[in-house]
Amino acid sequence: MLLAMTVLVMPVQILAADAAFTQFVASLWPEAQQAGITRATFDDATRGLEPDYKLPDLLLPGRPSTGAPSQAEFVQVPADYVKEASIARLASHGQRLSIQHRDTLRAIEQRFGVPGNIILAIWGRETDYGRHALPYDGLRVLATQAYVGRRKDQYRGEFIEALKLIQNGDVTRKNLRTSWGGATGLTQFLPSELSKHGVDFDGDGHINIWTSVPDALASAAQQLKNKGWQPGVRWAYEVRAPRISDCTQGVPEVTKPISQWQREGYVPVRGEQLSAAEQAQSASLLQPEGTYGPSFLTTKNYFVIKEYNFSDLYVLFVGHLADRMMNGQPFATPWSASTQLRSADVEAMQEHLTRLGLYTSKLDGKAGMQTRAALGAYQKKAGLKVDCWPSTEVLRAMSAGR
Repeated sequence: MLLAMTVLVMPVQILAADAAFTQFVASLWPEAQQAGITRATFDDATRGLEPDYKLPDLLLPGRPSTGAPSQAEFVQVPADYVKEASIARLASHGQRLSIQHRDTLRAIEQRFGVPGNIILAIWGRETDYGRHALPYDGLRVLATQAYVGRRKDQYRGEFIEALKLIQNGDVTRKNLRTSWGGATGLTQFLPSELSKHGVDFDGDGHINIWTSVPDALASAAQQLKNKGWQPGVRWAYEVRAPRISDCTQGVPEVTKPISQWQREGYVPVRGEQLSAAEQAQSASLLQPEGTYGPSFLTTKNYFVIKEYNFSDLYVLFVGHLADRMMNGQPFATPWSASTQLRSADVEAMQEHLTRLGLYTSKLDGKAGMQTRAALGAYQKKAGLKVDCWPSTEVLRAMSAGR
């Protein structure tokens, strides 16, 4: 009898939640109206709209947090993310596309200063050159995230911007497909980013990053330019670190002219002779696996690409893929056999480092630049081997109160 009552109650709860969602969506009308959305567009786009409570990164009352998904950029070790087979496949296809879209890419570089191979690499990484179909109903994603997501205010704005795209005729309600986070199109833009950086490069009167390759690639180039892309500057240089080096320097705040890094023993892996202009460039040290695996000197353009996706592995993938399209070689130093601790363990490390005053960034369970540098500082303090990598040995030392 009790089981039957439970079965009867659950649908009522779901219906109540959905009714509240419908009321929430209706409450967005004044903001939409103020943004220039017509009542007809709003009603047509939102009619029958339902929440998707299976999305990740939601905060649902009375239910466990769904949590952010295990994004490959943040939980995989570099060897798993920057796979040679994937790079080689995408580089080969990218070379063919560079011929097919030669005139468009040349015009984009002339206008925005961003090389065609960089833009093609972003396209390849984001949607496999359009061969990966985005799985979600975009408006449903944005509305759900605005209703019960972790960044409600942001997604309210994204929802309104998406309505603008539909009203402008840039994309139909049906074709607005996105990732779980609401990014859309061949080169993956949030609606607000498309509003800021979108380009009608094919001249048809619409910014169409869903089916127009010129618009999608030019919009990506415009975004990089607007965020500070410097023409003629490489994204990074692979270097060989000296035998005795300080991995805690691997943070964006520590910058030196490349010539100074070279004097300290960080030299191009294949003996490349850099020009005087290149040596004068300011660069930061990047060691994605701490003292293991490849090392890089990263320029300002590295961090511009990182504005597209805030992940070192993402930038390494895009930059390396772009180089390989130009007949570049694989990384000279192989990735190590390091393993990645669970996000919960890395977050526990971050909490410990914060208590010690060694870490001041957010607790996110991701072994990024700041976390690796803080780990190195802790290892120095605790008398451990300094490799700037989150290992079980470091976790045990922290658990023991060291």
